[in-house]
Amino acid sequence: MSNLLGAPKAPAALFLASSSPRRAQLLKDMGFRFTVLNAALCAVDETPKPFESPIALVERLAQAKAIKGLQASCLAQGGVVLSGDTVVIHAQRLMGKPRDAADACAMLSQLQGATHEVVTAIAVVSATQCRVISVATQVTLAPLTAAQIAAYVATGEPRDKAGAYALQGMAAQFVQKIEGSWGAVVGLPQFETAQLLAAFAIKPIWLQS
Repeated sequence: MSNLLGAPKAPAALFLASSSPRRAQLLKDMGFRFTVLNAALCAVDETPKPFESPIALVERLAQAKAIKGLQASCLAQGGVVLSGDTVVIHAQRLMGKPRDAADACAMLSQLQGATHEVVTAIAVVSATQCRVISVATQVTLAPLTAAQIAAYVATGEPRDKAGAYALQGMAAQFVQKIEGSWGAVVGLPQFETAQLLAAFAIKPIWLQS
């Protein structure tokens, strides 16, 4: 008969409340096991509040998505939910995902040849606690012609990306400089995420005894 009292406590199950395949891939690459929640269950109104700062916005949205995922999935019995949100800021203007190809071209026309800021917030929640962090990174894009922008947008890559470009994709060749976290630009700052999950006693599989 096994000694149940002496058995190690199993780590809480981790759930990802995000529709971003980049965020899921980074979390997987870090060595975490998790289940992706239905994006519709975690959707929230992403309209900025009056006078809300970019950092306050992404932190609020990341936390709201994680809490909604926890509630909708009935995970109060020990589950932990992680979610995130990313925005691009240029000339004091927030840039989310482009509405269409024309909007993507307009965004890239403003970002090309200049430095902008990418802010990603990560929230981790359980039935007993909630923690949120945000990471800001400076990104400088090379000058681009209208023809280059149109050709890039035509590939479809910018479609669901904040700021209309993917650092981990073809747009990497346009990026002159990054100051900060590469992962935060893609959607998941790995160092800060690992620290947050450790506070919930969740470790990557290669650190589990």
